[in-house]
Amino acid sequence: MMENNPIYPKIVHDALETVRYPGTGRNIVESGMVEDDLRIDGRKVSFSLIFDKPTDPFIRSMAKAAEAAIHTYIARDIEVSVNIKTRTAPAAPAANPLEGVKNIIGISSGKGGVGKSTVASNLAVALAREGYKVGLLDADIFGPSVPKMFGVENEELYIHNVDGRDKIIPIERYGVKLLSIGFLVDKNKPVLWRGTMASTALKQLITDADWGELDYFLIDMPPGTSDIHLTLVQTLGITGAVIVTTPQEVALADARKGIAMFTDDKVGVPILGLVENMAWFTPESHPDERYYIFGREGGVRLAKELGVRLLAQIPMVGSICDGGDTGQPIAMADTVSGMAFMHLAHEVADAVNERNLTQPPTVKVDVSGKNAHKN
Repeated sequence: MMENNPIYPKIVHDALETVRYPGTGRNIVESGMVEDDLRIDGRKVSFSLIFDKPTDPFIRSMAKAAEAAIHTYIARDIEVSVNIKTRTAPAAPAANPLEGVKNIIGISSGKGGVGKSTVASNLAVALAREGYKVGLLDADIFGPSVPKMFGVENEELYIHNVDGRDKIIPIERYGVKLLSIGFLVDKNKPVLWRGTMASTALKQLITDADWGELDYFLIDMPPGTSDIHLTLVQTLGITGAVIVTTPQEVALADARKGIAMFTDDKVGVPILGLVENMAWFTPESHPDERYYIFGREGGVRLAKELGVRLLAQIPMVGSICDGGDTGQPIAMADTVSGMAFMHLAHEVADAVNERNLTQPPTVKVDVSGKNAHKN
């Protein structure tokens, strides 16, 4: 970083060369997307990015990524101004991009390390195995793991035109449509985006993607409570939330906070139920044996205490971790672990049906205080 050194055009272009345009995989300088209008005035830098169409789904995230690159590779105190130019006129506004999605389910946890992404990935695969049309959005901005769990880390994103509008094409694997912030960043470098940058990128993955017709749209949320959760409930009417915990008391305490966040009067997202992950350890060669490493039935007790459904107890088996590391979710296998996730899929489907029969559709959170429209 060059906090107090003079800024030259060369170092600005070098920083911008680290920003990759997802549609082609090439950096934005190589792609000719950086206009020849760079201006440097002391600690102020301005330039333009040019896109073929105003409907390009990566416009906002590329502008934020370019700003972040300058702050990361040159200096954080630089005032960056990114202008957007396009080569064609704007198209008419698009209709609701998720109108073909029947149920939106948030997979959340009060803290990290409880296996939330493993549960989300395997639940998605299990629902797809049952014949449902399923999408999975990895909204864990600062720790995206879904690409690795599905073995698609090196896949490139592409766009195509839908009703006059360019949209991101989700990657499909094991019958699940996938998108992740991990596809937009270098997997070997930390994500340094600030809150607004992360929220902007996340909104694009939701609203500028061609999700098509889905029975279940699962969102792997970041652990804890954050601006990302607020972005999601302001962008979508979420059908319900699945809370993942382990039997440990510290995890249960955080799970309570997560449930309280969703059930807050201003949010109003129903809780579909609780998943007790790592409920016990079972050796692969001795499936009848159980060792309660992290405590016993803490999730069972919490579900009873809060009056929510216990959706499943998922055992801790080595093959679950191996499946995630090799890109082959264990829910694809007819093993003890695989069957546990198939059971979870059945319970989630039942919980969603019950919720839809007994409660009105969830509305988006409207911070202005006006009534939000229904999903």
